[in-house]
Amino acid sequence: MTDLLLIALYALGAGTAVGLGGMLVLRRLTGRSIAVHIGVLLVVTVTAVVAGVATVAQAMFLSAHDLQVVLLTVLAAALVSLAVGFTFGRRLAAAAMWSAQARAQERRLEAGRRELVAWVSHDLRTPLAGLRAMAEALEDRVVADPAAVAEYHHRIRIETDRMTHLVDDLFELSRINAGALHLAVAQVPLGDVVSEAIAATAPLAAHRRIQLVAAESGWPVVLGSEPELGRVVTNLLVNSVRYTPPEGTVRIEAGHDDQDAWLAVTDTCGGIPEADLPRVFDVAFRGERSRSPEPTGTAGGGLGLAIVRGLVEAHGGQVGVGNTGDGCRFVVRLPGRPQPLTRHRAGSAS
Repeated sequence: MTDLLLIALYALGAGTAVGLGGMLVLRRLTGRSIAVHIGVLLVVTVTAVVAGVATVAQAMFLSAHDLQVVLLTVLAAALVSLAVGFTFGRRLAAAAMWSAQARAQERRLEAGRRELVAWVSHDLRTPLAGLRAMAEALEDRVVADPAAVAEYHHRIRIETDRMTHLVDDLFELSRINAGALHLAVAQVPLGDVVSEAIAATAPLAAHRRIQLVAAESGWPVVLGSEPELGRVVTNLLVNSVRYTPPEGTVRIEAGHDDQDAWLAVTDTCGGIPEADLPRVFDVAFRGERSRSPEPTGTAGGGLGLAIVRGLVEAHGGQVGVGNTGDGCRFVVRLPGRPQPLTRHRAGSAS
């Protein structure tokens, strides 16, 4: 009984000494990654076991050969334990990191949803109040002058179109986020898509005195869904036109490299603050501009670029933005080897 007590005391003393050393090391590593803490914990645990066994073996007055066998056996077991422990620790650290990233992403999405609800509520409540006031004025015959009545009808149509566009954007974004977007993939001449987008954007560009310039050649044929690609190009052009000062220029061009086709829209908006660049494609992000609708009724709900990113990613591509001189440049990259370039002229407008 005395021998067992002594063995226990020897093992406890060796393990306690190693454990106290490990605690001091862990205190110094405060703030380090979970992988580091797991690694230190494994080393301390295995070292405590090895120290306890070695101390007890020496106290038992084993022969040199027997002591060597015991120590080799313990060291082999320690190496296996460390290898298994480090493998598990890396997986646990990776899972913890992924979980932390998922929680951070969830918080960002939740914040984006709250911001979206607030902005959409504002963008709907303001025109609805105006529509109601104009409708009541017409109903009560407060406005009787034919020119004023025509102006009221014109404003009602503009606000109705703007709200319809906002609801369409919300529906499109909900389809993208819900994974309910079904692409009818085919060979799409990118030059034709750009021509239609320029035609759709030309009235807004003319109203704001913005010149739309398209490259005369170099338009590849890409694999994608034509309606969704048209929405991508139109949203990029409309966004650039809205943020470019009068007498500015918006240029669109395309090409391809070894693997990808690309399309770029460059404007003279004056650039985007560096702090805002990572958020440009977030839902409801509109930078430092006022959240109030523009007088022309052309302001969007801050969803256009979010839709662009969703549609491009649905094609397996990527979209990015950067500052270039006196403006910024949006670049869409679509994967897959594109077909030979066409000489199609996309056209321009001013």
